[in-house]
Amino acid sequence: MSRRRTDSQGSLGPDDEAMPYSDDETDDELAVSSEGEPEAPPGAPHPPVETRPSDMGWKVKANDRAYHQLPEFQKKVFLCIKKSRYSGNAIKTYKYNAFTFLPLNLYEQLKRAANLYFLALLILQIIPEISTLPWYTTLIPLVVVLGVTAIKDLVDDLARHRMDKEINNRKSEVLLNGRFQEAKWRDIQVGDVVRMKKNDFIPADILLLSSSNPNSLCYVETAELDGETNLKFKMGLRVTDERLQEERQLAEFNALIECEEPNNRLDKFLGMMLWNREQYPLELDNMLLRGCKVRNTEECHGLVIFAGADTKIMRNGGKTRFKRTKIDELMNYMVYTIFALLLLVAAGLAIGHTYWYEDIGSKAWYLYDGKDQDASYRGFLSFWGYIIVLNTMVPISLYVSVEVIRLGQSKFINWDLQMYFAEKDTPAKARTTTLNEQLGQIEYIFSDKTGTLTQNIMAFKKCTIAGRSYGDPTTAEGVSLDRGRPVDWSWNRYADKKFQFMDNYLVAHVRSKKDRDAMEFFKLLSLCHTVMVENKDGELVYQAASPDEGALVTAARNFGFVFLSRTQDTITIREMDQETTYEMLALLDFNSDRKRMSIILKFPDGRIRLYCKGADTVIYERLAPNSRHKETTQTALDVFANETLRTLCLCYKDISAQEYEAWSRKHKDAQLTLSNRDAALDRVYEQIENNLMLIGATAIEDKLQDGVPETIAKLAKADIKIWVLTGDKKETAENIGYSCSLLTDDMQIHYGEDVNEKLSIRQANRRNEPQTVYRRKKKPAEPFFTQPGKNALIITGGWLNEILYEKKKKRRRLRLRRLGKRPPPSSPQDGQPMNDLEKEMRQIDFVDMACECEAVICCRVTPKQKANVVSLVKKYKKAVTLSIGDGANDVNMIKTADIGVGISGQEGMQAVMSSDYAFAQFRYLQRLLLVHGRWSYIRMCKFLRFFFFKNFAFTLVHFWYSFFSGYSSQVAYEDWFITLYNLCYSSLPVLLVGLLDQDVNDRLSLKFPKLYLPGQQGTLFNYKNFFISLFHGIFVSLIIFFIPYGAFLQTMGQDGEAPSDYQSFAVVTASSLIFTVNLQISLDTSYWTFVNCFAVLGSIAIYFGIMFDIHSAGIHVIFPSIFTFTAVVKVQRSRGRHRETHWR
Repeated sequence: MSRRRTDSQGSLGPDDEAMPYSDDETDDELAVSSEGEPEAPPGAPHPPVETRPSDMGWKVKANDRAYHQLPEFQKKVFLCIKKSRYSGNAIKTYKYNAFTFLPLNLYEQLKRAANLYFLALLILQIIPEISTLPWYTTLIPLVVVLGVTAIKDLVDDLARHRMDKEINNRKSEVLLNGRFQEAKWRDIQVGDVVRMKKNDFIPADILLLSSSNPNSLCYVETAELDGETNLKFKMGLRVTDERLQEERQLAEFNALIECEEPNNRLDKFLGMMLWNREQYPLELDNMLLRGCKVRNTEECHGLVIFAGADTKIMRNGGKTRFKRTKIDELMNYMVYTIFALLLLVAAGLAIGHTYWYEDIGSKAWYLYDGKDQDASYRGFLSFWGYIIVLNTMVPISLYVSVEVIRLGQSKFINWDLQMYFAEKDTPAKARTTTLNEQLGQIEYIFSDKTGTLTQNIMAFKKCTIAGRSYGDPTTAEGVSLDRGRPVDWSWNRYADKKFQFMDNYLVAHVRSKKDRDAMEFFKLLSLCHTVMVENKDGELVYQAASPDEGALVTAARNFGFVFLSRTQDTITIREMDQETTYEMLALLDFNSDRKRMSIILKFPDGRIRLYCKGADTVIYERLAPNSRHKETTQTALDVFANETLRTLCLCYKDISAQEYEAWSRKHKDAQLTLSNRDAALDRVYEQIENNLMLIGATAIEDKLQDGVPETIAKLAKADIKIWVLTGDKKETAENIGYSCSLLTDDMQIHYGEDVNEKLSIRQANRRNEPQTVYRRKKKPAEPFFTQPGKNALIITGGWLNEILYEKKKKRRRLRLRRLGKRPPPSSPQDGQPMNDLEKEMRQIDFVDMACECEAVICCRVTPKQKANVVSLVKKYKKAVTLSIGDGANDVNMIKTADIGVGISGQEGMQAVMSSDYAFAQFRYLQRLLLVHGRWSYIRMCKFLRFFFFKNFAFTLVHFWYSFFSGYSSQVAYEDWFITLYNLCYSSLPVLLVGLLDQDVNDRLSLKFPKLYLPGQQGTLFNYKNFFISLFHGIFVSLIIFFIPYGAFLQTMGQDGEAPSDYQSFAVVTASSLIFTVNLQISLDTSYWTFVNCFAVLGSIAIYFGIMFDIHSAGIHVIFPSIFTFTAVVKVQRSRGRHRETHWR
């Protein structure tokens, strides 16, 4: 089935290729873009704007540290305390230090309702009048819980301390006192001149002054910023390159830099350098950003502009959000419910004690305690007494048990060898211990593309030359084969042995040198690029600014056109067996607006020729009328696109010397323009890039990571929806969507225009409804897609802003503010939201529409837009979301989602540093969710259900006992049993179920993805399960209390005495509870191991061992003040054969 290729040309609306940054635009930028222009109608394209450098509020003086401490650069910190507005270069990600750890950690822990409740309880137990239990029954569990959590927090923070220390103590060379000295990163300051060498990390945001390369070129690897390992090149100003090469010259450098304030814009920098009464414009190409690494440059010098927290990489970190699982939130609500039940029960029993004392207690002389207290006051004291007695309904050990289980689950993820990537020696890593069960509830996955779904490794697969397509398996004679063999490159000593090509006929054709077009095709590929070459041990190593370029130059190299070297003005290649040097007259570089690059060369015979490669949409507009093979090449391009290959058209143009001279003068004038330089250069480029002759087109495959299509298919079967959010072009993103099976041929694809139209219709219909009707009844939303079949959404960042009213609203607000007007209510015709409610409804409509689709791809989106899309789904769908990415541009998205996953290995570490989980390959995501996530969710739910049950069964025995003790807050158990019940007697079996239990093994979990659904639906732990546990506990407590009570009520011993004393009853009840609880967890265990069996039997054994000790006469002798309840003294009186036993 043929697919129509995406074409954004001529569509009304935002430019699909433009990367929108409206969410970060300054008011000055918006002011420039909106001055003197009427409000654009909805859907109209916004013209490109040139930002003017007004209000340059950041000033940096070279080699002058004292300048940055002047009073004008001070900012108020607290009251009259001020400090410099310029950050130091040290970074801080830790939370505590030696002085703040205890108070801050205790404060954070006591913000948890249960911990605060138990602290209040401990204070109550100190008050003698209401204390019914010794203080240690609460203190010991509370200290254990706070201590374990504090130790865990301390370990985490020490790791952050070590990481900060490692980064801050990295070494760099700084110019101090006229010479370069080694200094730590933390000691670098704004205005310092820094020297960096090959493979050094860049310590701050630095203005490039000079380098050892010609023309001050400096190549950097930006993996830490955007996850891409390909090289980018930066360039110093010509004036600094010429005058600042020596140490002495750099020490005398005293320029003043005026630039924009620190911001998170990775794509933009504007500034001005004032030096020797001259002004020089600065732009992003002159900046080396922190986190990048110097490559292919032996040495370079730069001036620190932004340091530490002001650098762009730190500004892009986004706000760290405290993440909590759904079960955490539910658990807290249930603890509040238990607390409410506790208050009601305590109040009811207090009222009962009031009436009992009036009717019975006050009249029984043997109950007189010598206190003159009325019934109401005694009832009041009884209320607080029962709050203490029944406090175990709110289980203090619940939280520490949950932490232990989560820690164990995290270790299982770390130890999973099936998520270990041996090629890069990268294991999976759970970087948090608080979110494991949430992995079993994921509904939406938001994924980056480059480096996450793909390897970011390009391979030259096919091409079309002079109307004929090549690339399918063929013999050297041109006979097509079903299964061919790769080309043998042994004839070419420069060939890259890793390069595979199946078309032997094309190789034979090129080697014959008979086809002029084929020769020209590969010559163009070897000359028209910005690749740098290194010679390592006799091997040519190419360093490309984009993987596409690297793949094309490598292809030319294997076909006999080998790029050997370049200087500032020449390029040398080997054409088959002959080495040729071409003079480079001009390089017309690629950008997202031009979608093409050109190079103008002077051949050894004096001819001047322009070579150009670019997207078919822009190349076809510039072809000469007599250019051949247009139709056949277009047909081949359609075929390549259907095979999800990335295409580029190649063409050339011969230029006369006179034409070049005239154009060159215009080119030099445009290069010297201070304002709108890019626009001026583009206009000059247009004058030469016309009447081109088409040669052919290339087709490149962006290789997917192993297992991506299978992983996406399996996750889809588990009802997990996957959205791809990428900064790449629409065509590229769509092609990858088909490659990884996210998009299929039977899907109806909807683009930005269609989406905007549908949303506008829905909005208009809503506006036409009477407001009273609309507000009174909220009808369920009608579906946007009524036709049967699958739908997919592909939307660009520009359309996303258009649809969600992001940019227009800000422009409008700014214009009205400048005119001194208040924003009037919008009219339905102006394309603006009439109020905040309408904007919110528009967002809800967009989310509803996107969620109706089987697949969603957002392309050309900014880091902030990625985060906004995630937050919209979280906000309006109340869904559990997961974001996965590999670069700094994914950090915001990773932090916004409920779960953030970073891809580690060959890419940068920024995403990993901000993630909750990290591994090396996208395919491991299915095991993380369908195995570890599912198991963690099931285990945690079973643990919580049983934990609540065992505590209700334990505590409610006091409730039944109160009916027989005058509601007097008397406990039914011995004090030490209450203290140790949750710590020793019942904790280990349920803890091991939370750690080890599994309903099916990992192989079946992956084989049947539908097993994942209960987690998404939350069916295993909710209020229904909670109340089932409550009633189960009530039933068990009834049995445990009343059967021993009935047995002891009418019992007579052999000596004629009733053994139904308080101690015996308490021990029998406690023993029944221990047996019941441990046997119940045995019935609930699905997966038995030796440790489970040992835990159940061991818990019962520990109980009897401790009970034997504390109920012995010996322990009363040793600790008479503590073990009064358990002391047994037998006093024998000689009255014939009669023996009397007294219990004390």
